[in-house]
Amino acid sequence: MANRLAQETSPYLQQHAENPVDWHPWGEEALALARESGKPILLSVGYSACHWCHVMAHESFEDAGVAAVMNRLFVNVKVDREERPDIDQIYQLAQQMLTQRSGGWPLTMFLSPDQVPFFGGTYFPTEPKYGLPGFVDLMRRVRAFYDEKRDAIEAQAGEIVAALSRTQPRGGAHASDFSGEPLREAIAFHEGNFDRERGGFGRAPKFPHPDTIETCLRDFARTGDGRSLAMATVTLAKMAEGGLFDQLGGGFARYSVDDDWAIPHFEKMLYDNGQLLGLYADAWAITGEALFARTVEETAAWVMREMQAPEGGYYSSLDADSEGEEGRFYVWSREEVRALLTQEEGEVAIPHYGFDRDPNFEGHAWNPVVARPLDAVAASLGLDPDAARSRLDSARPKLLAAREKRVRPGRDDKILTSWNGLMIGGMAHAARVFDRPDWLASARRALDFIRETLWKDDRLLATHKDGRSHLNAYLDDYAFLLAALLEVLQADFRAADLAWAEALGDALLESFEDASGGGFYFTSHDHERLIHRPKPGHDNATPSGNGVAARALNRLAFLSGETRFQRAAEATLALFWPALAKSPAGFGSLLATLEETLRPPTTVIVNGPEAGLDAWREALRRDYRPTALVLFVPGATAGLPPPLTKPAGPAVNAWVCEGVRCMAPLDEPGQLRETLKPPKITGSAPTPNRFA
Repeated sequence: MANRLAQETSPYLQQHAENPVDWHPWGEEALALARESGKPILLSVGYSACHWCHVMAHESFEDAGVAAVMNRLFVNVKVDREERPDIDQIYQLAQQMLTQRSGGWPLTMFLSPDQVPFFGGTYFPTEPKYGLPGFVDLMRRVRAFYDEKRDAIEAQAGEIVAALSRTQPRGGAHASDFSGEPLREAIAFHEGNFDRERGGFGRAPKFPHPDTIETCLRDFARTGDGRSLAMATVTLAKMAEGGLFDQLGGGFARYSVDDDWAIPHFEKMLYDNGQLLGLYADAWAITGEALFARTVEETAAWVMREMQAPEGGYYSSLDADSEGEEGRFYVWSREEVRALLTQEEGEVAIPHYGFDRDPNFEGHAWNPVVARPLDAVAASLGLDPDAARSRLDSARPKLLAAREKRVRPGRDDKILTSWNGLMIGGMAHAARVFDRPDWLASARRALDFIRETLWKDDRLLATHKDGRSHLNAYLDDYAFLLAALLEVLQADFRAADLAWAEALGDALLESFEDASGGGFYFTSHDHERLIHRPKPGHDNATPSGNGVAARALNRLAFLSGETRFQRAAEATLALFWPALAKSPAGFGSLLATLEETLRPPTTVIVNGPEAGLDAWREALRRDYRPTALVLFVPGATAGLPPPLTKPAGPAVNAWVCEGVRCMAPLDEPGQLRETLKPPKITGSAPTPNRFA
């Protein structure tokens, strides 16, 4: 018999709807039951694509004996961390405080009825193993401790709440304190952490770290330092050549378990791929490397093929597991590959993807990587490179078609506003750089879906599935969507999008801003009251909502002329300045805001007849200018905000504004490109065709 989770929109919660556990979703019903019964709460937080969440579910939550103990001793609450990041943030931080260990999923926390945690961890096996206690014995001991040590738990509760409060940023800076030193220190830190041989930052497990890559690219654009460019492009190349990238189907997995990027944790998340789309497009714009172009094209194709709903929004993730095994869908035996390909195709594909080497996955299977560059394979066979490419292009669809016949990993098909913002922004940015109307159309379909389905009464909702939109939106929803709108405006200017951007900016200030202390809370002023209300500034797997909001609002101020947006951005930077100045490497989003505060973004308005704009678009699309906002405004600009209202004549002209100061109009695309030309490369940099 299904439990209460059957009525939820989260696929993760629905996966547990037939557990024998008496699960409750987070809400007043569960909290009231805990208060009335006196039972503590067992809070379990996970997400649909999480491998170890599945393991704990199969071992414990599907077991009637384990469930009986859970139901007798606790009020059991299941949370999807993607729908309720507010709850996940609080209890991940509390788990670290209680255990002095890093968190993760599944998160297993034991709370008093007033929501304060007193014990916790992550995955627990049913029986003792991996140096962990058995879950059943643990639950009994936790409940006995709760019953016998109530005074100690209540005293600790006050300490936990106070400690959570102390994690809030403490401001006090003034704009006059801002300097470029954190920009330089962050690059120095990344240089010290950079894996020069294999790309990436730090050792395994290796994550993409889009914020770090963007910091390096922006440093190159600002200084011309080829070392920063090399850190970004070597990392991007190694990821694209490794097993982190799906060599057959496109798209990136969550992280690599090894230093060589060969074996990923196979789940694919929308947020990683949205950020990486834009970064690979920028890397191609700078270097012209074919590898980067192919990576963008194959990732965009995967997103539109597998991750976009018929209604327009983008789905959340693909599971790591299929048929109960992680990676089963993606890995191969050598015999399978040989049976599918002709001899000519196999001569190229097998050495290129590494099927002629020792197995790289658990000693018995192969996850495809670029083991030998295609040019090297061609040379060894005495083939023209184009002929080798033709053979690979023939082999790859055959392998992909055969893979499609396997049992597919589960797909989390809820549509999250925040993650859609990241993908809309990435897709629109790539569309502008590559001049791909189909990618822009995909981004617009998702944007239209959000506007029609999740934007109600000038407020956003956080999630949608099966015709139901609900949950108060979070800071990230507003910030990421606002940033995405600014990307769409540069790819395809529409006055209605600019008006919506202003409405989102106003909603951010009204519902999230701390007008006295600066910065933005993660939850809105009318959100459910929890034991802590964070103001996150550090980038994690997704960028900081405060960093993205501050940068987007600062940019919106120069488009709209509304100084309230700029003041809020500056106050956010002032709030986080002490932490940013002390440890800048973890604040990539706020570093971008700092850069555009020290030197306001360049605003370029190209206006005139629609038919004349294409030549100007073509002149600019291949240049990397991360601090420029370039708008192509067809026709007259009457009715637009004053910064965009420029005289339009019979021919196209361009206005370049630094902050609020504008140059005389330019009437040739070449003049504009020369005015905006990027810096020359200094220092070491990748050699031409380094990544071909």
